[in-house]
Amino acid sequence: MSKRKVCVVTGTRAEYGLLYWLMKAIEADDELELQLIVTGMHLSPEFGLTYKTIEKEFTIDEKIDINLSDDSSIGISNSMALMQVGTTKALSILQPDILILLGDRYEMFCAASAALISNTPIAHIHGGETTEGAYDEAFRHSITKMGHLHFTATDEYKNRVIQLGEEPKRVFNVGGMGIENIKRLKLLSKEEFQESIDFKLAQKNILVTFHPVTLENSTAKIQFEELLNAVDELQETHIIFTKANSDTDGKIINSLINEYVAKNPHKSIAFTSLGQLRYLSALQFMDAVVGNSSSGLLEAPSFKIGTINIGDRQKGRIKAQSVIDCEPSKLAISQALNRIYSQEFQKVLTKVVNPYESLTYPSEKILQVLKQYNLKNIMKKKFYNMEQNHGR
Repeated sequence: MSKRKVCVVTGTRAEYGLLYWLMKAIEADDELELQLIVTGMHLSPEFGLTYKTIEKEFTIDEKIDINLSDDSSIGISNSMALMQVGTTKALSILQPDILILLGDRYEMFCAASAALISNTPIAHIHGGETTEGAYDEAFRHSITKMGHLHFTATDEYKNRVIQLGEEPKRVFNVGGMGIENIKRLKLLSKEEFQESIDFKLAQKNILVTFHPVTLENSTAKIQFEELLNAVDELQETHIIFTKANSDTDGKIINSLINEYVAKNPHKSIAFTSLGQLRYLSALQFMDAVVGNSSSGLLEAPSFKIGTINIGDRQKGRIKAQSVIDCEPSKLAISQALNRIYSQEFQKVLTKVVNPYESLTYPSEKILQVLKQYNLKNIMKKKFYNMEQNHGR
């Protein structure tokens, strides 16, 4: 009996970290064969050529270079065209039985489009979520409509996927993928972490990770300068920056980070990619994650630290009590930082529950579905009408 070929696509460092344990599980299973397509930021020198890290753990079957040198809207559209063509070629070579896509980025949207035309079933992870400030919102729901199996992080997101017309028997709530890393990785001690980044932590420490709000026009520079002005006033505080991804105007943010660190090397340091181990290890020693990254909502609450969620990029996502929403202004961010350190909020943090935590590992749940689900005729879908079916 031939193995079921499961092909995984990854384009960013964060996404690879979320997929890691699932890929390991597929690779180790006697009934499945792992195929791996690497693209996007992994192949870009500007973003650290992180495909080299992947090659230490897995065999890369196909690489799709989508040329991320231009982060303008025209440049990203050109990258999307390259992704569509590249995925089509890769699928024709690999002939997978099912394609795994995670999240909401434009690379995954293009991979889904190519897979649909190539008659390749799609398993989509982390669907049903909302990020109202980014065009990722539309990409995610579009991938859901092109997908055939769905693995969501909460019951609310599961219900939203069904609301989009997907059949309930194809939708599985498995919990947040990032939580598995926290539970399974042996995180670095404080001394090991400091040595790994060649930087000493202070009495107070924050991690800043901020991405462009892609549905707003040219706000990246203004908003990030407001953030820098706020954190610059913190006393006895060290700042770790992780750089923006390849969204429109991401280079503007990264340039501002470089300028700030060059002027303040005694209290700040920046990384293109910390990697999952160092990133999660860092959260153990931070007082807060500041910015608009999904990690502040998905992973940070498990460490019982605060998150300052700036602006609208993550608007609509389920949030723990440890998350403080604020406007992208210096005053609002400063007020949120003051609240983080208040005795009242510190008491709240001791009782925080991460809404994305699951009792079992998400990779184990997904693996069983990938092995057991009958893929015959899976490409044929009916629109599931919630009102009609609930009325029966």
